Amino acid sequence: MKEKHVKRHYNVLVFPGGTEIGLEIHRALHLCKEITLFSAGSDLSNHAPYVYARHFILPSIHEPNWVDGLNRVIVENGIDYIFPAYDDIIVALAERGEAIKARVVSSPLETCLITRSKSKTYRHLEGVVPVPALFRDVTEVESYPVFLKPDRGQGSQGTSTVKGEERLRQLLQETQDSIVLEYLPGAEYTVDCFSHREKGLLFCSGRKRVRTKSGIAMSSFVAADQDCFIDYAKRIASRLVLHGAWFFQVKKDRQGTFKLLEVAPRIAGTMALHRVQGINFPLLSIYEQERLPLTLLLNDASIEIDRALVNRYRHDIRYSTVYVDLDDTLILNDKVNVQLVAFLFQCLNEGKEIALLTKHEHDLQATLARFRLTGLFSEVIHIGKGDVKADYIREPDAILIDDSFSERMSASTRLGIRTFDCSMIELLLDERA
Repeated sequence: MKEKHVKRHYNVLVFPGGTEIGLEIHRALHLCKEITLFSAGSDLSNHAPYVYARHFILPSIHEPNWVDGLNRVIVENGIDYIFPAYDDIIVALAERGEAIKARVVSSPLETCLITRSKSKTYRHLEGVVPVPALFRDVTEVESYPVFLKPDRGQGSQGTSTVKGEERLRQLLQETQDSIVLEYLPGAEYTVDCFSHREKGLLFCSGRKRVRTKSGIAMSSFVAADQDCFIDYAKRIASRLVLHGAWFFQVKKDRQGTFKLLEVAPRIAGTMALHRVQGINFPLLSIYEQERLPLTLLLNDASIEIDRALVNRYRHDIRYSTVYVDLDDTLILNDKVNVQLVAFLFQCLNEGKEIALLTKHEHDLQATLARFRLTGLFSEVIHIGKGDVKADYIREPDAILIDDSFSERMSASTRLGIRTFDCSMIELLLDERA
């Protein structure tokens, strides 16, 4: 991706920041020099405070004063753009666009309203692209199974594959706002797209959804044949006004025809697969809003993504100096411990002191030079094999990182400081932007 004439810095609010959508926006933007990220959301437990350094609690969009609360955050922090990161919030922000004191990165209101409803989407695009048969009454169903899902759902919540009429009638009585569709047994793909309001569709690429969890593609790879997806994207874009990043999902029917599942005018969590190839959808979407000239640059490579839970922590540990061991700690199995080095550079960025405290038996300077570690430390303390490291730690608020349990125990009991081995380093990493 090549950008031209970036004239300013942008304060960007992700709302809500703790969704999979919000976390992908964070990953895409937190290292961009022209972006400062902020997050907001309801007063519910979520991951945003572990990721965003600037997070705000706001009223739910279902409360009458939510726009006032949002505008206070916008004004007090000089917010330029808001990224909606949840489907209902896309519509809420689009409906209140004139009252909100920042620009919303999304498509026009009509597009947001149509795409929020599966049945409206199918009716609007019927005859444009293949859509699944929609049964308006149980008596219209000629064969089973059928697929039941909420008309305004997300993340596969409330969906069911129904194998008989009795069960279908029961589920329809138990649920509201559900629609009954033909069952599509084939492969499922998400197609990531980017549209420019003057130049039209600039990017389109489908990725196969190999493994999903709660509607999120946990494993995915770029499809080999893109012609059908490009054709569908152009047809969809001819009927819906779409600005910036958007995606659609398709699934094969029994005859092997791709039929539309949904269209969404927003970032998708697994757009990361194309982001790492060079298509930064959130950043491109801001540039599109700014009317900046755009040129896309895509690395041609075969890439797969596989996602799993990640651990992040908050803690009350405060320290001014880090004492770190070398052998089997900073150098592990004759390789640099990359996670530990990342933490040490985090400490440098925060102005903390780093002291190497080692009993290394060989030429220490040669070893540091070999592993490109020269110059990393504010102090190098090279002690003898029989020495005790606690004797060399001076600061009462220091921490010690060492593979030796006896050294950690000695420092802990004698000095009252906190100690860590390599398996504990992830606690100390702070990835907040």
